[in-house]
Order: sequence, then C-alpha cells, then structure tokens
Amino acid sequence: MSNFQQRTITAAFFAIVMLCGISINSITFFIVFLVVTTLGLWEFYTLSYKDNVKPQKYLGTFIGIIIFVTNYLLVNKIVNTKIFLLYIPLILLILITELYRKTERPFANIATTIFGIIYIAVPFSFFNYIVHPSLNGGLFSRNILLGFVLLIWTNDTGAYLVGKNFGKRRLFERISPKKTWEGSIGGLALTLLIAWFLSKYFVELNLENWLIIASIIVLIGTYGDLVESLFKRSIDIKDSGTILPGHGGILDRFDSMLLASPLVFAYIEFIQT
Repeated sequence: MSNFQQRTITAAFFAIVMLCGISINSITFFIVFLVVTTLGLWEFYTLSYKDNVKPQKYLGTFIGIIIFVTNYLLVNKIVNTKIFLLYIPLILLILITELYRKTERPFANIATTIFGIIYIAVPFSFFNYIVHPSLNGGLFSRNILLGFVLLIWTNDTGAYLVGKNFGKRRLFERISPKKTWEGSIGGLALTLLIAWFLSKYFVELNLENWLIIASIIVLIGTYGDLVESLFKRSIDIKDSGTILPGHGGILDRFDSMLLASPLVFAYIEFIQT
C-alpha cells in the first residue's frame, strides 16, 4: 500500500469516526472525545520523557479524564458546579505524589504533569459546552461543534494546498519551515467561504458570528499548530505518534483545536450575555 493510499484510508476513517461521534447523540460525542482526551494526554506525557522529564503519566491522565467527565456531567445537569471542588485535592495529589518519586527534576515533572492537563484535557472539556451551548438551553446541539470541526479541517486543507502550490514567504520559519503566508491567506479565504455556507444550514449562529468564529479558528488554530511544532522540534521528532498511519498522532490532528476551542467557547458565551 502506498503512502497516499494509507493517508487516504486513515483520513476517511478518522473523519467518519469524528463526524459520527458528534452527529449521532450526546453519548457518542462523550465516548469519542473521552478516548481522544485519554490518548492525547498519554501521548503528550510519553513524548515528554524524551526531554528528560518524567511527568506522572498515570495520575495526569486520570485527572484529565476526571476533568472531561465532570464537565460532561455538569452540562447534562447530572451534577452541579460543586463538582469542581474535586479538582483541589487532585492537583494537590500531584504535588504529594512527587515526594515519593525518586527523580532528578521533581518540579519539572510537576509542571509538565499540570501543563498536560491544561493543554489537552481542559480544551477538550470545552467541547462539552460547545456541543451543549447555552444558546440552546444546554441541550445537545451538534451543529456548532460540527461547524467548528469542519472549519478547522477547511483551514488546514486550504493552507496546505495553497501553501504547497503558491507558498513563497515563510510564516514562522524557525518553528515550521513549510508554513507560508500565502498558505495562511488561502486557508483564511476558504474558511470564510465555508463559514458563509455553514450559516445557511447551521442557523444556531448567524453569518456574522460564523465569520468571526472562522477568523478565530484561522488565527488561533495556526498558533495551535505552531505550539505543537515547537514542542516536537524541542524533542527532535517529526510526528507526535503513530496511532494514525500516515498522519501521525493525536496531537498532530488536534493541535489547532486545542488552542481554538477555549476562545470559540468564550465567544459563544459572550454573544449570549
């Protein structure tokens, strides 16, 4: 099987799982993104070992799962906001656990463990609020999250195609030599076009709001990609993992979403205030 065929099959499978997970119901959304959160955390902590840091992989992943699950339970009104009090002993547990580990860089381990939770588990937890938006009374509503994911994919695709064929001016050569200004502009143009299209069918948000969300995704999503590239470059690897043949790891596929989701959530909440 050629690399192109492998990439195509992987991309099709990935897209089907993602779109079905979001589209069917709240439970399938929960299952898909709980798995993604878990794999993303484990991948991040495993890669951190390459930088001579030893985060608490099991505890950090467990806490990340708890954060995602509790936010899902909250938006579904199964628990109230007091559930967030659980986070206090969990974070303290990271500090206490490190006392019993015989490692050379304890504070680097603690910092990396906590950063993994903030960088991966918290952004994925915001997806709970995007798919259960307050503008819909907190009920499950697939369209906004579907639109968010489609705009992310559109920006990535547009930037890649335009950059590959017309790119000349490097966007951030020190971190990602292949990214170009032409590619970014192409991604922006295509993403705004798809945002206009989405506004015709995903009427939970009007055209203006979809265009603003598209702009947030292009700007912050690009930074998300660069942040992940910075992380990989610091430990001298090309891909974050091999779980998606031909496409790398979980972080490679969700890097743009990790930084964009909190701001998209904040914007959606802002326009409701």
